[in-house]
Amino acid sequence: MAEIRIGHGFDIHPLTPGRDLIIGGVRIEYERGLEGHSDADVLLHAIADALLGAAGLPDIGQHFPPTNPKYQDADSSVLLREVWRMIRRAGFTSIINIDAIIMAEEPMMNPHIAAMKKRIAEVLTITEKQVGIKATTCEKLGPVGRGEGIAASVVCLLSTDE
Repeated sequence: MAEIRIGHGFDIHPLTPGRDLIIGGVRIEYERGLEGHSDADVLLHAIADALLGAAGLPDIGQHFPPTNPKYQDADSSVLLREVWRMIRRAGFTSIINIDAIIMAEEPMMNPHIAAMKKRIAEVLTITEKQVGIKATTCEKLGPVGRGEGIAASVVCLLSTDE
């Protein structure tokens, strides 16, 4: 009998000048980027944590700690690919689906969602139909609403049976 597990991931990073803005593995033209030890891709980090949580494994910070210089400016697509390897080693054979929400006042995310879905599907070797991404503002509330950062929340469903 197949084992099916749900996972939830969340990430938030502050916006800062002088960095590229990379979300969902896609570079987005904007005057600021996200601050973090790696490329600070909030969407891929939230996906990684959702997958790890569903498999009952420690979070992304445990596997790729910000104290390790090896991960300085790391491409989060590479880290997510490694997370998928960990998930498979833990006995999970398929990602049924991923559903994500990106929270940002600026820039507009909708023009980039198709490219994000394509990139995530490539990294995880799943179909674009298995990746849902929505974008919303925070109606000027909180740090995201004030334009201080960008956040992402993700749920996923894993299975031990293809």
